[in-house]
Amino acid sequence: MADALRFEWVRLRTLRSTCWLIGSALVLNVAIALLVASLDDSPSLEVVAAAVTGGGANAPVPMAVVLLAVVGVFASGHEYRYGTIQPTLTTVPQRARLFTAKVLVVGATALVVTAVSVLLNVAVTVPFWADTPSLTDATVIGYVLLAVLWAVLGVAFGQLLRGVPGALVVLLVTPMIVEQLIFRLSYVPALDWLHPVVRFLPFTAGLQLVSAAGEASGGLASEVGLFTRWPSAGVFAVFVAAVLAAAVTLFRRRDA
Repeated sequence: MADALRFEWVRLRTLRSTCWLIGSALVLNVAIALLVASLDDSPSLEVVAAAVTGGGANAPVPMAVVLLAVVGVFASGHEYRYGTIQPTLTTVPQRARLFTAKVLVVGATALVVTAVSVLLNVAVTVPFWADTPSLTDATVIGYVLLAVLWAVLGVAFGQLLRGVPGALVVLLVTPMIVEQLIFRLSYVPALDWLHPVVRFLPFTAGLQLVSAAGEASGGLASEVGLFTRWPSAGVFAVFVAAVLAAAVTLFRRRDA
């Protein structure tokens, strides 16, 4: 296992795209934090959460989280895009071990990058906000966990779909278009039966991890009765686990 982890770490850190995506995630989050801090002198708890987590629960998905998911997609999808899966399997022939190493390396990278991002975001808001509401540790932990789960999901989809384009389409279209459409349609009187369904939409549930209060944030979200932070995390984690299981099963059974 140590050899597989070392192999994946060297491969990940030598990809030029990894540096660009991580750098973009950090810069984007700092820019959002600066913009939010400069526009609001007396921020609410939700505004502080938006600054520290790069958008918080107000956006369909924090963009830095999406960029870390793309790192995960490239970690597995590039193997098929550039035809390097055969030499990779020659080096590490145990497929389950190779896939596990990809997941662990990408997940650990997302963990470190997100933690650094939070520290940078807090640092740039300090000059603007001398006395602000303090986020709970659960919000920060939730944001880090969300980023790790998205990055791992990127690895899984890249492997499951054996390429980059399909995985990126699923990761972008599902939360930003499909789930948002279902969410909005649930407020049509004739479609109010969708309310119980909305709480089990995986990406919508995952977003509750960065909710400032740990619960549905008013308006439409509170009306459909979304689960609170940790039950919602469970919904998203089960979804990620299911995609991971499908990806590793097919990886072991299909030809390279």
